[in-house]
Amino acid sequence: MNTVLSRANSLFAFSLSVMAALTFGCFITTAFKERSVPVSIAVSRVVLKNVEDFTGPRERSDLGFVTFDITADLQSIFDWNVKQLFLYLSAEYSTKNNALNQVVLWDKIILRGDNPRLFLKDMKSKYFFFDDGNGLKGNRNVTLTLSWNVVPNAGILPLVTGYSYAPSSLIKY
Repeated sequence: MNTVLSRANSLFAFSLSVMAALTFGCFITTAFKERSVPVSIAVSRVVLKNVEDFTGPRERSDLGFVTFDITADLQSIFDWNVKQLFLYLSAEYSTKNNALNQVVLWDKIILRGDNPRLFLKDMKSKYFFFDDGNGLKGNRNVTLTLSWNVVPNAGILPLVTGYSYAPSSLIKY
């Protein structure tokens, strides 16, 4: 005869197998969904300063302050398998020292149940826009990109980039 512990072990193993199958079903129903939406990014003001960099040798580096507008409707990304979105605005540019520079300027977490429609006006960068030299001043190829990570209840964490890029040709100081 089976003991009580043997029966409890069988019931627990069966319950775990059912939960694993349900979790996989949750993942597979949303695994191939398109998570991109159109985004509008506009730069309204850019201020550049050449300041002393205290992190290394006593050299001067460019520091940028960016004011921007973002409009996006992220409602279609949320479904029953999305727990939250991690949004971040990054600036990409190249200099003579580095072929690719990427700096995160702003971020935001949108939880399920929060308003997923972004209408942000005159937002200031949340993080410093430091260059590791003097590559910002006069640089005309700075591009702002809004990207997001989808945090699901079950499954992989996709990294999605918005459709719209804002080339910031305003940096001409």
